[in-house]
Amino acid sequence: MAWTLFSLILPLLILFAWLYVTGEALVPALLLPKPRIVLNEFIVQLTVGTIIEDISISFGRIVKGFGLAVLFGGGLGIIMGMFVPAERFFSLTFTSIRQIPMMAWVPLLVMWFGIGEASKVAVILMAAYFPILMNTSSGIRRTDPKLIEVGRMYRLTPWRMFVKIYLPSALPSIFVGLKLGLSISWMAVVGAEMIAASSGIGFRLNDARALMQFPIVFCGMFAIAIAGVLMDWVLTLISRAAAPWERKR
Repeated sequence: MAWTLFSLILPLLILFAWLYVTGEALVPALLLPKPRIVLNEFIVQLTVGTIIEDISISFGRIVKGFGLAVLFGGGLGIIMGMFVPAERFFSLTFTSIRQIPMMAWVPLLVMWFGIGEASKVAVILMAAYFPILMNTSSGIRRTDPKLIEVGRMYRLTPWRMFVKIYLPSALPSIFVGLKLGLSISWMAVVGAEMIAASSGIGFRLNDARALMQFPIVFCGMFAIAIAGVLMDWVLTLISRAAAPWERKR
């Protein structure tokens, strides 16, 4: 409880600074609306369902792209972690591709897949793929060599080695990758929707900016932050349930 209250200090300081700056008119109201105006607009957006619909559309895209990233990134990460030749084969190419900023891929993916759902899902897949792959591979490689040796002594099959030895050891690192991938995916889909989309929370932000409706812009930003925190919280609960021994450390 004490730590929860402690974590609220900075948000409250930011809120008080916002109230002071807008109250003293240090910044034009058009660029930085008062908190009361933003709150009223947020309530209106919730009442009419606009924000919920926008977040739902964006979240649907996240589910598709992030699911594919977990499947392909996690799968290849396991292979790279368990088998050194696979890691050496892919590492140089993947390290090079990882240096390209995510938003640099958007124009290319739009050219390939158009402005429909496929391009947004592809952006999310690209954004989440490498954090999941690298953390999964790293977690597998950090498995205690003594445990691996025991598994070999018992002549476990690669599948049983993975389930009994590698996976329990790598779970904390895997969930770090999942949380990083989900966070980056959320940012990527909003960015992609701002560039090429006709729906979603990113489109709403860009549309409100073009119309100089800055209270709506702030509402969208708060909705993005709240949704991101909730998704991170859900993944944290899942990770604690999947690896309960980590809570004792």
